Amino acid sequence: MSRLHWKLLEAAAGSCIPQREEPGAPPGAGSGSPPLRGAYLPAPGRGLGSARPRRAARRSAPVLQCRGRGDGAQRFRLSASFFLLLAMAAPRDAEIRKDVQNYYGQVLKKSADLQTSACVTAARLVPKHIREALTNVHEEVALRYYGCGLVIPECLENCWILDLGSGSGRDCYVLSQLVGETGHVTGIDMTENQVEVAKKYIEYHMEKYGFQTPNVTFLHGYMENLEETGIKNESYDIVISNCVINLVPDKQAVLQEAYRVLKHGGELYFSDVYASLELPEEIRTHRILWGDCRFVSATFRLFKLPKTGPAERCQVTYNGGIIGHEKELIFDANFTFKEGEIVEVDEETAAILKNSRFAQNFLIRPIGEKLPAHSGYSALGSKGIITDPFKLAGESDNAKPRCSSDVAGGCCL
Repeated sequence: MSRLHWKLLEAAAGSCIPQREEPGAPPGAGSGSPPLRGAYLPAPGRGLGSARPRRAARRSAPVLQCRGRGDGAQRFRLSASFFLLLAMAAPRDAEIRKDVQNYYGQVLKKSADLQTSACVTAARLVPKHIREALTNVHEEVALRYYGCGLVIPECLENCWILDLGSGSGRDCYVLSQLVGETGHVTGIDMTENQVEVAKKYIEYHMEKYGFQTPNVTFLHGYMENLEETGIKNESYDIVISNCVINLVPDKQAVLQEAYRVLKHGGELYFSDVYASLELPEEIRTHRILWGDCRFVSATFRLFKLPKTGPAERCQVTYNGGIIGHEKELIFDANFTFKEGEIVEVDEETAAILKNSRFAQNFLIRPIGEKLPAHSGYSALGSKGIITDPFKLAGESDNAKPRCSSDVAGGCCL
């Protein structure tokens, strides 16, 4: 039996008021995504299985909690039960896909063509090696970037990575440098024009990186049905997605497929846009999203871990050494690990560090074990674990921006 653990990394509030209305754009086509098909907050104190929107919905929608296909024992267990990803009604699926494919394949030619500004905020400081990798991406590929975050996790060498909704391939080409020639990156997108642009520059990037054999592949297909494109069970270390899951009518299927293709200990690392309430039908079906509720861009990391019995709080020490994070690793909104400092972590974080690719970078001890002399120590206090992206975004709004948004290539983080 396995389960998927959620960790909130960061969030930033943004405006969803359109700059102008033009025909041909799918709802909320602001930062490359329609937030109206995003998420809403459940009522306080409710779990995902029984959550209801704060404003009554006109019709019910499937919720994110789901059971894996196959052996029947696998399921998603969501530790952060503050939101639901909503699916549009099935009869509209074909219409939604057609709108999205037309917008990203025909209407948009570069990021400046985006018709709303769903999330424009200052970005966090990006490590030097990632900034350098971004500068190596071909100009045409970079200009067609429509994401809302920087979906490049740490510790990537030799990893196999799958990008859901890869578009013109910007994130794939950045990641292909970081995994190295022995790693591999696969991008999948339903918009054929975008896939053609990405494929066009494979040789250019491999030559620029000095790779003898291409380590990136682009597929035309749907992230709701990865099996159709031949993607096998437990074949990837990491799955990423950049402001695309909200475009998909059946979000439950996307998460099931991501779970299926991830190896045990693997990670789903994605940035997307979320709404504070479920939107009324007239907004959900409007071709440009109007600003009638609050939206945030948030980055989450989810780990597929085996259920091996009850986890326990632990004392962990970061050994350093991860490229770009040698002295400090910001793991999520709750934990920042400094090299050599002992930190007390909760049960879920301990399980993730023990079972994921980060295990080799940490020394993990039971609570109460005698600590080395003169070592720093940070206890897990009474402050609650942050799981609500709206709360985190509010804190970010009050903080001084650490760098300008162009550092991350126009991403909002």
